[in-house]
Amino acid sequence: MGFLSEPTHLILIALLLFVLFGAKRLPELGKGLGEGLKGFKEGIKGISDPSPAEATAQQSVAVVPPVAAAPAVSTETEYIVCSRCGSRFENPLGIKVSDYVCKACAARS
Repeated sequence: MGFLSEPTHLILIALLLFVLFGAKRLPELGKGLGEGLKGFKEGIKGISDPSPAEATAQQSVAVVPPVAAAPAVSTETEYIVCSRCGSRFENPLGIKVSDYVCKACAARS
């Protein structure tokens, strides 16, 4: 049949692991291997079928109609960067500046 189907092969592998890693490291290795397999199985399960909470959340979002009266407002803040020191500063008006120098760098000049 297979290599691992015979008990003498399993005993030989167990003895080899015991000699290589010692009695103190074997439980740690087994625990790490078990946690890794458990995480892998959960990851595969999460990809194949979403949890019921996620499914209901997706359904409730899909049912809500969009609001047409609200204007589109950008919530992202744009930044400009000082060309001398590299500091970032908020640019709420969104003005495009090619070579910006902050007040601190301008005072040093």
